[in-house]
Amino acid sequence: MKEYATFAGGCFWCMVAPFDQLTGILSIRSGYARDEQISSEASALVKKENEYVEAVQIVWDSSHITFEELLNLYWQQIDPTDSAGQFSDRGPSYRAIIFYHNEKQKEAALDSKRKLVQSGRFKNPIVTPILPFSSFYEAEEQQQDYYRKNTFHYKLYKEGSGRTDFLTQHWPKDRSYLKKILTPMQYFVTQENGTEPPFTNLYWNNKKQGIYVDLLTGEALFKTSDQLPSHTGWPVFKRPILYGNIKKVPMQHETVLKSKEGNNYLGLLLTEENSEYYQVNSAALRFIPKEKLKEEGYEDFLILF
Repeated sequence: MKEYATFAGGCFWCMVAPFDQLTGILSIRSGYARDEQISSEASALVKKENEYVEAVQIVWDSSHITFEELLNLYWQQIDPTDSAGQFSDRGPSYRAIIFYHNEKQKEAALDSKRKLVQSGRFKNPIVTPILPFSSFYEAEEQQQDYYRKNTFHYKLYKEGSGRTDFLTQHWPKDRSYLKKILTPMQYFVTQENGTEPPFTNLYWNNKKQGIYVDLLTGEALFKTSDQLPSHTGWPVFKRPILYGNIKKVPMQHETVLKSKEGNNYLGLLLTEENSEYYQVNSAALRFIPKEKLKEEGYEDFLILF
């Protein structure tokens, strides 16, 4: 059965990708939902500035996924303690709101909110309102599926907004599901800090032009023009594309490299004659050839070649 859900959670760019990966989702559109709770005594200017919030409208098949499951994922995308915006986006149009389409959704949303309060996950009060759905109109086509069309800019924005760090802190990920989508070697490397065999891995001697991204999150990590001849049998780079996308984690005898957003293990930081080198496992990477950068949403990186 086809049903509708409407969620506001700050910038609508960040509210599409999480739901887009669920089984049973038929469509997700970014747009603006009307908040009819604005006081009738408010001035016309106040109404205009407060009446609509950025939101996503989800159409889903309820035989595959429940509204309760959508709610659980929704809470994991927002700061429910913030009534004045979301992360770096401030103001009424960026408020987080759950809009219910019927009484069943209303009760489910209220129950979900109660459970979140009782969990004690957040120190501050949960203030996200649950309101009746009124109307929704779609944003321009260039705003739809923004995370696909402009992958690099989307990830840069989400990271810079503070959303990624907040969600990672409050909702540590259960990564067991990754065993179903990764090869044993990919899981061993990225989740268990493993090391793949040298010289037989995919990219240790790659000569093609392009960039390497995090296997799971798509974060841009390295470019081939910075890849050095490898004597160790693993890909080695003299620098990352963006230093902010790499975490250096000091251990007892070595410094480990992890991706910033995904927190996935990449490899080791090597030091030689006061220079640093990034030795990375191929199993932690996905290579995107230069000719496919635009197609895959990394058009901004063409300037590197």
